[in-house]
Amino acid sequence: PEREGMFHRGSGLNLTSGQYTAPVAGYYTFTTTLHIVRREQRRKGQPCRGNRLRVLICVQSHCQHNSNLETVSWLESGGDLFTISVTGVLYLQAGQYASVFVDNTAGSPLTVQSGSDFSAILLGV
Repeated sequence: PEREGMFHRGSGLNLTSGQYTAPVAGYYTFTTTLHIVRREQRRKGQPCRGNRLRVLICVQSHCQHNSNLETVSWLESGGDLFTISVTGVLYLQAGQYASVFVDNTAGSPLTVQSGSDFSAILLGV
């Protein structure tokens, strides 16, 4: 909400922590779209740990449990800018939170760019 074109309705989203806290128990649809820049290319001869980028939306930061949404993308060797999205429905109890996590095995530092988004909408109780 600090910039034109952004909006925020309701009290569940904490812009400082990046967490959405459910005001009531129910089914929520979550969506995130991240625009990511790879800051430096892997050098020749440097060990390859993989080119996988995983984005998750997790409940209570428990990404190893079944209460998460996930997508995996393989990073192209020639590109520096990537867009990756994840969407789905999760059930949250009142007071539980959901947030976005990026699991980077690309071997290069990544930066999430402005214009990326995260949203939650209550579907029903």
